[in-house]
Order: sequence, then structure tokens, then C-alpha cells
Amino acid sequence: MGLVQAVKGAVGGVLADQWKDFYTVPAGLPSTAALFAAVPQGTNAGRGSNTSGSSNIITNGSKIIVPEGYGLLLFQDGAITAFVAEPGGYEWRSDDLNSQSIFAGDGLVSTFIKQSWERFKFGGQPGSQQAAYFVSLKELPDNRFGTQSEIYWDDGFLNTQVGAVTRGSYTLKIVDPILFVKNFVPASYLRPGQVFDFTDLDNAAASQLFNEVVGSLAPAFSLYTNDPSKGNRITKLQQDSLGFAQSLSAAVEQGYQWKSDRGLAIVKTAIISIEYDANTRELLKTVQRADALSGSRGNSNLQASVAQGIQSAGENGGAAGLVGVGMASGMFGVGGMQQPVTPAADDPVAKLKKAKEMLDLGLITQSDYDALKAKALGL
Repeated sequence: MGLVQAVKGAVGGVLADQWKDFYTVPAGLPSTAALFAAVPQGTNAGRGSNTSGSSNIITNGSKIIVPEGYGLLLFQDGAITAFVAEPGGYEWRSDDLNSQSIFAGDGLVSTFIKQSWERFKFGGQPGSQQAAYFVSLKELPDNRFGTQSEIYWDDGFLNTQVGAVTRGSYTLKIVDPILFVKNFVPASYLRPGQVFDFTDLDNAAASQLFNEVVGSLAPAFSLYTNDPSKGNRITKLQQDSLGFAQSLSAAVEQGYQWKSDRGLAIVKTAIISIEYDANTRELLKTVQRADALSGSRGNSNLQASVAQGIQSAGENGGAAGLVGVGMASGMFGVGGMQQPVTPAADDPVAKLKKAKEMLDLGLITQSDYDALKAKALGL
């Protein structure tokens, strides 16, 4: 019975695999899908009848459509045999006996007999394996990172160690599809119906990438804040998504060789939040005050502060308070600021000058002026 079944399966499989297929992207893919098998479109608008073909054989003459933003990897018996990066329609051609078809001009007798005999030896199944896989060449979004506790790094601007809890997301790109599949993708995803998705929580390989990104955050922050071309400012991190992405990608490459070993690269980042620890917050407040008091604005603020201090000292501490403020003003380099000069109370010249100004302005009469003059001169 087994022999009959083997012969039946061998002949039936050969007949079904003579049909040319039309391969395309499977329906219902998530936007974050990175790698998945091309699937034959068995029917279209109710037309089409090839539903018995082998899942691991692509018939000569079959057409594969490569959409924009995707590449096509071809496999023969587990090995990558070709890669296509340009969109368009491509025709499958293989020298493998199992791919031959009478509809592709490969001959009638030789195609049937040879394929049937080969499949009979493998219990009715084809003795080879062929596959076509689409790989995304786009930026793959929604790859998240986050820390549960503070990470610390040496900050070039603050000139000390700072710490923060942070979270955000990044876009990932497959820059070398062949390297990506050979060195990183688990074999379980190189089967029909499987989709490699970096955001899949059940994808252990993707979880490894998440852990490596978190482990690279501290070096990335250090690279960014110690880079003079970035202005050495920690506060620019959330405004410079491309700049920080470069620092994060460099840190990941240095620690885990994503690009050189796995064909992966981080393109853009979006930092959702940075919560600095208490010491760092105090340091940032000091920096903000220093920024606010720099330049001409700082001189104006300082003069106003000194003037207010002098007034308060005069009201509360008398002459001693004024002397103290004067010493402090000299210590802070504000002794050169112009101070208002008030005429001494017993200076007759000053009194007469003031009275003359009042007379000229019509505030007092001539007789008033004469009386003030006589008093000032002691007449």
C-alpha cells in the first residue's frame, strides 16, 4: 500500500507542479513586518484552480512581484541563491529538475518521468526545497526602549556624572538583507506562514535587540553630550532625533556590531521622556540660572538685584547694612556700576543750586529764593 501511495503521490505532485504560479505579498501583514515568505496567489476574482502544488517548489515560468520598498531573497535547498532589490515582476527559472514544467517549454516526457521517479524515491515528495522571501528595505517603526531605573553617564557640559530614567522609540532598517538572514534570523522564521516582526513580544531575537539597545543608552548619551558638534548640551537630546540616533547607532555598533554582523542600523529616535535624578535636576537649574544671567541681560539683572539689596539694607540695617552691601558689590565686580549721587545735607552750594533750578522752573518765587539763599549762607 505504501508503494501505491508513493507512486500516486509522486504522479499527482508532478501534475500539480506543472502549473505556473503567481507569487506576491501575503495579505494582512503588519506594518512592522521585516521578513516573510512570498505566497502563490491561487485564485483571483474566482479564477484559478492550482491548489495542490508543493509548498516548497516554484515552477519554472512562475512570476514573482516585488513591491516598492521590499527586496526578494531566493533560496535553493536552504542556501541563498539570489537577491533582488528593485521592484517589478520577475520570472522564476531554475535548473532543478523539480522546477521544470511542460508549460515552461521543459519537455513533456522527460519532465513527467524524471520528476515522478525522483519523487518516488522520497516517498512522493520532491527531493529539493525552493523558496522566495520578501525582506523589508523600509524604516521599520515602533521599536521601543526604556529603562526601569536610572542610567548614568559622564556629561561633558556639566563636567560630572549625571543620571536619568528614559523611554522612547526608534526606527530600524535592514541595510544588508543577506547578512541579516544568514546571521540573525532564526530558522523557525524561514518557513511559509511565519513573519519576522521586530515588535513581536514573542520574538526572542527581537527581545535581544531591545536589551542591547537599553544596554547602549548610557554610552549613547555620553557620546552625544561629549560631542562638540552637538553643542555639548544635554537639553538638546529631545530636539535632535537624528543626532541622538547617530549616537545610539554608534554605541550599538561599538557594543554589539549590529551593522557589521547583522545588517541592521538605527535610523531615527524619538525620546518620549527623560526624568533626571535629583542631583542632575539641581545641576540643570544652576545652568539655567547661569544662562539667564549671561551677557547684557545678566548685567541688568545683577544691577537690579544690587539696587534692591541696597534699598533693603538701608531700610533694615542702617549705615552698617549699607557698608556690608557696598563690600559685597565690590566682591562681585559691580563696584564700577554707576551709582546715584545725592548732595550732602550741609552743602550750601548744593542747596543754592537746587533752589535756583526750582526758581527757573517757576516752582518758587523770587522772594522764596532770596529767603533760601539767606538761610543757606547764614545771613
